[in-house]
Amino acid sequence: MASYVSRFSDGNKDQKDLLGGKGANLAEMTNLDLPVPPGFTITTEACRAYMRDGHVPPELRVEVTLAVREIEDVIGRRLGDFHEPLLVSVRSGAKFSMPGMMETVLNIGLNDASVKGLTEFSGDERFAWDSYRRLIQMFGKTVLGIDGDVFASALDARKAAVGAATDVDLSAQDLRILVQTFKDIVIEQTGREFPQHPREQLDMAIEAVLDSWNTDRARLYRRRERIPNDLGTAVNVVAMVFGNLGESSGTGVCFTRDPSTGASGVYGDYLPNAQGEDVVAGIRNTLPLAELELLDPVSYDALRHAMRRLETHYRDLCDIEFTIERGKLWLLQTRVGKRTAAAAFRIATELVDESLITMDEAISRCSGDKLNQLLFPQFDSSAARQLLTQAMPASPGAAVGEIVLDNEQALERTTAGAHVILVRRETNPDDLQGMIVADGILTARGGKTSHAAVVARGMGTCAVVGAEELMVDAVAGEVRVGNLVLHAGDVIAIDGSTGEVFRGEVPVVDSPVMVYVSDGIDAGLAAARDPEARALVSAVDRVLRHADSVRRMQVRANADNAVDARRARDRGAQGIGLCRTEHQFLGERRQYIERLVLADSDDARLAALDALLPLQRDDFAGLLEAMDGLPTTIRLIDPPLHEFLPDLTELAVRVAVAPEPDPKDVVLLAAVQRMHEQNPMLGLRGVRLGLTLPGLFALQVRAIAEATVQLRRAGLDPRPEIMVPLVGSVRELQLVREEAERVLAEVSAASGVPLDLPIGCMIELPRAALTAHRIAEEADFFSFGTNDLTQTTWGFSRDDVERAFFADYLQNGVLTISPFETLDADGVGALVRAGVQGGRATKPGLHLGVCGEHGGDPESIHFFHEVGLDYVSCSPFRVPIARLEAGRAAVARNRAAA
Repeated sequence: MASYVSRFSDGNKDQKDLLGGKGANLAEMTNLDLPVPPGFTITTEACRAYMRDGHVPPELRVEVTLAVREIEDVIGRRLGDFHEPLLVSVRSGAKFSMPGMMETVLNIGLNDASVKGLTEFSGDERFAWDSYRRLIQMFGKTVLGIDGDVFASALDARKAAVGAATDVDLSAQDLRILVQTFKDIVIEQTGREFPQHPREQLDMAIEAVLDSWNTDRARLYRRRERIPNDLGTAVNVVAMVFGNLGESSGTGVCFTRDPSTGASGVYGDYLPNAQGEDVVAGIRNTLPLAELELLDPVSYDALRHAMRRLETHYRDLCDIEFTIERGKLWLLQTRVGKRTAAAAFRIATELVDESLITMDEAISRCSGDKLNQLLFPQFDSSAARQLLTQAMPASPGAAVGEIVLDNEQALERTTAGAHVILVRRETNPDDLQGMIVADGILTARGGKTSHAAVVARGMGTCAVVGAEELMVDAVAGEVRVGNLVLHAGDVIAIDGSTGEVFRGEVPVVDSPVMVYVSDGIDAGLAAARDPEARALVSAVDRVLRHADSVRRMQVRANADNAVDARRARDRGAQGIGLCRTEHQFLGERRQYIERLVLADSDDARLAALDALLPLQRDDFAGLLEAMDGLPTTIRLIDPPLHEFLPDLTELAVRVAVAPEPDPKDVVLLAAVQRMHEQNPMLGLRGVRLGLTLPGLFALQVRAIAEATVQLRRAGLDPRPEIMVPLVGSVRELQLVREEAERVLAEVSAASGVPLDLPIGCMIELPRAALTAHRIAEEADFFSFGTNDLTQTTWGFSRDDVERAFFADYLQNGVLTISPFETLDADGVGALVRAGVQGGRATKPGLHLGVCGEHGGDPESIHFFHEVGLDYVSCSPFRVPIARLEAGRAAVARNRAAA
């Protein structure tokens, strides 16, 4: 018989697949003899069986009975007892943290009889009735599906009736009345009474938590975070401990380091006389954790000891939920904490300095995505700004956008192309859609551990929380700050690093980290405006330098001119992996392409080519000079020539409506019509164009050769590489190579300068990948063009499908991410792997790289390392990201091989 229940004493932190993150860490803390309430975990296998069969496994009820009785024996109280009742919580706990996305029910076991026993046991009538009303409220919303606002409105109405400012101001009698009101709501909304049998409550709560794995918000979160849908959630059943037993009790969340900045210290939120959901929901503004030392120094010292022990044990930032019950500390959860990008780099390097981790481990914890966040601009502190308020910085960044007050507004405005700031009194899991599309999040309530703060940090979204001066009225569409009234659609700016909120737009400047990667460590430190920013710049420098020292793959850049090439070199590029020469024919140079297309004789065609030669030579000389001493891969012209000509429809209309059409337009129209294609991306372009338009490729090769001679005579070391696009047959490459070698020999003979330039090709068609063993016979190198390879493998036209149906494919799970952003490892990746193996079967030392946009994508870089590419090439902006990820890929590979 399958076992679906695991006691805390039987598990450990490495069993997240089976016990979920929460269950595995509760088991680990139990094994460390830390104060964890007794409990057990229903495994993810039970959830998977539930999803497969549509009902809870029959064996589970028996196993739960046995496990509950063990808790009863340890605690000395029984579930639902009329005199000394045991109460339990039922919490979700998936392998990967999904803050607020799934369900929790507290105080299971209370009913009309046991609430009196709880009063007798605790000696606190108010506490007992408060616990009962919390159970009905949470159970009603989570298990019975009643709109939570119905309960919230009843609670607000009761507070208003008795003049209570907060929940804790309600008396025992008020709460007794509220319990009856809540029970009436249950009958009214569901047609049944609130269940009185504790075991029925427990079974229904367990099933509700299992169901919560597949709620819309949970699936949306998993899609965003790319968490598989088939993992399932575990369910943790834990004996209740109470933070709402008076002023000597409380609840909180703490971090062993600041999750926003990474600084070491005491960070967290605490609420006296409260239960855990009060902190996370942000319903009441919390106290800083440091104030606990004044309120309860014994519990504070015990908590600090547990924090240090857990950080040492996990060797990482830990996020800890705790409750103090009448002076006794209990730990309810720990996990490796989510953190901002800045915190990730600082924590990693500081843990190295404390000899808790190695530098290899440090770079494994600092992803390219997080480095990318640090490159975003920040507000210009010297600019004129209108400060509205300043609150708690929860997730760094600078965000400017229109105020939106709910999901519907957020989705409507972002679909229209607007940037938005989601402004809420507090957020809850139902706000996830709006949080995902927003540039920033601003809440009137909550602290650094509120739902808004935790989710924003996890998503890398700028957030400011706890702005108490804000009065948010979503129904009226207004946000009040003192006497100022703002409306949905008004523009505000929020600074997630300082907590400042400004009216209107605020200018931005480069972040210190961007200054560092562009201009070096001294410039980056000089641009940092405070000690924390300087510590961050130093941490990023250490991580990047170590990544450079361990990576195997080189990082090149895609650059088409000297300015971009110098920018890429400043950011650490080790060469140019792709110069798109077609970009050099735009603007005023279009006229030269027109002359080439319209040439009606060999002499006219040669004249047009001769006019282009000095322009191309100067282009290549500037590029090669900027990359002196580094390889520079120059792709011969790729797109179809019609892209450089007037639009067919516009030209046809101009000729048709003109009383006397311009003769040039008539000739040009005939040429455009002759070259028009139904599907130009699969038509006359790339190598096909070079083989059918005599002299075009030869012109470019000659320009490269003459620029190389010019620079070598000047004492420089240009290293061009000639790349042929869209090759599908070895014969195509052979023909182009013969022509290129002839031109190189002519220039070499005329100049007396040896020219032995590498000639290779792009592998961007499935046939090229599958026949790479043949193509390698004529190639000195391969560069995988994964943009076109993705289009031709999937049969997608990128510009069309992203607009037409990608949103549907992402929604229904056909795709988890666009294959143009992250390489499709199963499909396109299989072709890349075949191309690598085929090419090196013919030439073991064949140099291999990638120059599609995937060259700067962190996940794709790991794949390219695995298959054995020698370099990746990406935009200049993403060069530092690629450097870091190439180092991380090398470390991960070495660790897997160990």
